[in-house]
Amino acid sequence: MKILVIGSGGREHALVKSFRLSPHVTEIHAIPGHDGMSQEALCHPDINWHNFESIVHFCSIHEIDFVMIGPEDPLVSGLSDFLRSRGIHCIGPDQEAAQLEGSKVFAKLFMQEAHVPTAAFAIVESVQETLAASEKFTPPYVLKADGLCAGKGVTLCQTIDELKIAAENYFDKKIFGAAGEKALLEQFLPGFELSFTILTNGDKYAVLPMAQDHKRLRDQDQGPNTGGMGTVAPLSLKEGWTEQIISQVVEPTIAQMKKRNFLYRGILFIGIMMTPDGPRVIEYNTRLGDPETQVILPLLDVDTATLFHELSKGNLIPFKIKNLSVTCVIMAALGYPESPQKGALIEGPLHLDDGNQWVIHAGTQKKEGQYFVNGGRVLGCVGMGPDTEASIKMAYQVVSQIKSQGLQYRSDIGAKVKRTT
Repeated sequence: MKILVIGSGGREHALVKSFRLSPHVTEIHAIPGHDGMSQEALCHPDINWHNFESIVHFCSIHEIDFVMIGPEDPLVSGLSDFLRSRGIHCIGPDQEAAQLEGSKVFAKLFMQEAHVPTAAFAIVESVQETLAASEKFTPPYVLKADGLCAGKGVTLCQTIDELKIAAENYFDKKIFGAAGEKALLEQFLPGFELSFTILTNGDKYAVLPMAQDHKRLRDQDQGPNTGGMGTVAPLSLKEGWTEQIISQVVEPTIAQMKKRNFLYRGILFIGIMMTPDGPRVIEYNTRLGDPETQVILPLLDVDTATLFHELSKGNLIPFKIKNLSVTCVIMAALGYPESPQKGALIEGPLHLDDGNQWVIHAGTQKKEGQYFVNGGRVLGCVGMGPDTEASIKMAYQVVSQIKSQGLQYRSDIGAKVKRTT
């Protein structure tokens, strides 16, 4: 089996590592890939995924069996539709379904139609509209840019003054560009946040291990939102919670997809807040989460290459979940998420992989045999153990071996999971 992975982040490196375990895989290619995964995949930084024809040509000459589309941008741009139109199997929904992630407004209206529980909201397009709509909500306020912002287009505002500043940043200063021309003002939801991910062929679905991401930059959920500073899986939810999520969220979502005639062969990631009133959907993502992928894939007791190859053809094969726990601690560049500082030397066992501890590369660059910081989220230090506490300890053992003056990380990944599950 020959696989092409589209993307260049930690999620894609985690996919490459997982696919390499399959006895059926003979070649793994990555477009563009990155230096950190180049020992495990054939990377092609000279090929631009935006050129759909070049991807098709590549698949043809290399006899690719299926394409694993990692990030959201290619899905929203319609790459999966183009590949399928040329007879190439791939993982990812069609372009219309990808708007569930590509547009917060589209997703909210979809939830309304499907009767999926979510936060009260208003669609706003200016500072004035935001302030006027705020009268219908109570603080803290949540402002979300409509389009793709690499996980950073959400602002939590404690006061009306903070909301005004955020709205000015979105609509006047245009910090998110076209993605922030329209936004959602939402009622804040108290509760316990989790990542609920399913595989689906648009009809049937299979639930992956639940994970919890840590979005804020600093310990105790302080600081700005990021793409994710660490994850733990699986979560052991209170009795009845999983059944609630499936009946109130997953099944109505799948039913609405079928009603809308979406072509969906891939992953649906559902960000959920478990509130005192039950589950409420925060967001949909139409691909694997990052860094959730880093902790979910190692828990699947199945040949993941075969699992995704079959799903790309519309088939869901059964799989089991290992009775283990996995933790991933993200090491990010100084200045992340606003202005990551690149160029710092990184030292340590950067290709550690002993079965219980390993390193995932996301934003590194190799020069003259040494690695340097080259992105916002730089490394994922992963540990696996028999329970949550053991996996957290294993992950931080990896962190302790990485030396760099240019990296920051949270010291409390998983602490909340131990308290609330």
